[in-house]
Amino acid sequence: MGLHIGDTAPDFTADTSTGTISFHDWIGTSWVFFFSHPGDFTPVCTTEIGRTAQLAGEFAKRNVKPLGLSTDSAEDHRKWIADVDDTQHTTVTFPIVADPDGTVAKLYDMIHDGQSSTQAVRSVFIIDPDKKIRLTLTYPMNVGRNFEEILRVIDALQLADARKIATPADWRKGGEVIIPTSIDTAAAKLLFPQGWTEIRPYLRTTTV
Repeated sequence: MGLHIGDTAPDFTADTSTGTISFHDWIGTSWVFFFSHPGDFTPVCTTEIGRTAQLAGEFAKRNVKPLGLSTDSAEDHRKWIADVDDTQHTTVTFPIVADPDGTVAKLYDMIHDGQSSTQAVRSVFIIDPDKKIRLTLTYPMNVGRNFEEILRVIDALQLADARKIATPADWRKGGEVIIPTSIDTAAAKLLFPQGWTEIRPYLRTTTV
């Protein structure tokens, strides 16, 4: 059975491109963008590792730690990172988990036999500081991730936690949000003194 939203992210200890980590200890009080790749020295993965490094400032201001994984060795990761830095014009500083025997990939259901019996598909786990899985995404090996969406959903999750709201389709930071139906009118008046627009009793929009 796979991992679900709301589950505690499984802990593990593993070698990485920057040294050994114990996952839950490494998370600390941060959010985590944990993402897997089919392999080192592959073209789509190179662009994704590079893009993550280019967005280091965006992740940092959201208190998010990126963590990559592929079923290769730490030595291979370090050699590959030199290529990523050169071809993507960036500097990779976040760790990439070495998982040559697939232990962590199997723990997180990252290996899909329909794609490969040894290489990980492009899985995404957004994990909060309580070590809870808040979002999962899975891309096939030949499709690169949309990093605007990764940042957008982190913004939505963090805003929902902070302000007790939900976000509508295609929401962008600064846009109108939704008051959940679990919040009655009396509570809404306290939480949203700025007021709201009631399109239907179950559909109330506001700004935060």
